[in-house]
Amino acid sequence: MPDQPAPAASEVAVPLERVERWVLNFQGRHGATALDVVDGALVGAAADGSSFTARLPFAQHYAGLPAAADFRLAADVPADWGVLLVRKGGFAVARLAGDRVAGSKVGKRHVQGRTKAGGQSQQRFARRRDNQARQAYEAAGEHAVRLLVPAPAGGLPTVVGGDRGAVEQVLDDPRLARCRVVEPWLPVPDPRRDVLTSAVADACSARMTVVNA
Repeated sequence: MPDQPAPAASEVAVPLERVERWVLNFQGRHGATALDVVDGALVGAAADGSSFTARLPFAQHYAGLPAAADFRLAADVPADWGVLLVRKGGFAVARLAGDRVAGSKVGKRHVQGRTKAGGQSQQRFARRRDNQARQAYEAAGEHAVRLLVPAPAGGLPTVVGGDRGAVEQVLDDPRLARCRVVEPWLPVPDPRRDVLTSAVADACSARMTVVNA
């Protein structure tokens, strides 16, 4: 028989207060589940061969007992942290005190889509599009500096998302050098106020990587 492909892994954000219920539901679907702590994560291996790996938010290392309740209680939302979301269509920046938004800015910038024109028209269009994108990133960077600077000692834990290239361009600003990017990366659509709200909640959630047998 040909080799069977390995089961695909999926990831889901689970609010910390729901972690214990989530683990119980996993056991209900997959049978008896042995819990262990491996490489700073809570790992579950079920009787049917399915598994999950739970990681704390903000790249925190878990070293407690192999129990969902202990895992949940070990999570610590920073007293001072930031969120930076950037795509060509807009940006969102927020500074947070625990789970409370202390300041934020959401902006929309128009960047033209691609064109089928060729020759010099294509080149002019590409230059105009690049200029629009650069202006959008500059606007995001100025608001990021305003909201995320100054940073505390040790750097400001910052959760980022959107377009990786766009985020990197914004963070290239030396004034943002003390933003310390932490997991998870957030694959968000064009940032809007509701997208920022969801991103803050996801940043504070446990990350469950699930492999179904």
